[in-house]
Amino acid sequence: MIDFEQKPSYDVADLVEIVRILRAPGGCPWDREQDHHSIRRDLLEEAYEVAEAIDEESPEHLREELGDLLLQVVMHSRMEEEAGRANLSDVADGICKKLIYRHPHVFGDVTVSGSGQVLENWEELKKKEKHQKTASDSVDAVARSLPGLWRAEKIQKKAAKVGFDWDSVDGAMAKLREETDELQAAIRDGSNVEEELGDLLFAAVNVARFVKTDPEGAMTAACDKFARRFRAVEEAAQAQGRELSSMTLPEMDALWDAVKQREA
Repeated sequence: MIDFEQKPSYDVADLVEIVRILRAPGGCPWDREQDHHSIRRDLLEEAYEVAEAIDEESPEHLREELGDLLLQVVMHSRMEEEAGRANLSDVADGICKKLIYRHPHVFGDVTVSGSGQVLENWEELKKKEKHQKTASDSVDAVARSLPGLWRAEKIQKKAAKVGFDWDSVDGAMAKLREETDELQAAIRDGSNVEEELGDLLFAAVNVARFVKTDPEGAMTAACDKFARRFRAVEEAAQAQGRELSSMTLPEMDALWDAVKQREA
């Protein structure tokens, strides 16, 4: 039994201590076995669950998910401390210094006209901080671990800043049609399908950027719409005393069209 004081409420220091105990000899075998790589997916999952709680506008859910995400930060920091490289205080020190450096209009004598100029200054300071001397450096700096559509959008925005962009959405749409044709040819020929599909998705993100639509948000909405309609189709089939697995595709399509008509 670990000697640990039970309290009515806890703070961040308590969380740090709990994680230390879990990772220490005599603690939790599972927690002790983990490293940065083994819980990498957990970190991503918790971040997405925070985003979902924000979308739900649920303060209680958000507080819970922020706690789960904070645990991931503390866990990774603890691993770094065990390796003798850094601890949570070092992490906090780094982000504090970054915020002060990137807000010279607050902590320095720089004057800005509005939030637009704040963002411009932020990007320039970030480039200096990351030693990004060229446009290619900025493109390469976009994290490869980002979701694909999000990464594509950020890369395109970086390129657009130096003028490498379509004049209007018409050019982006023409490129989308071109990539559709190339994908069809690749499918017909049975070669380079993955590459051409990627090019098509990249072109679709370009269109989204021009019409000021978040491609990730658009995809999420499309997935939600499909899931909602699919459930309605299944419920309609069950109302007829049937299961989808026993129906033909034309029969299911007819139910799908009926659902779409009700939503129109």
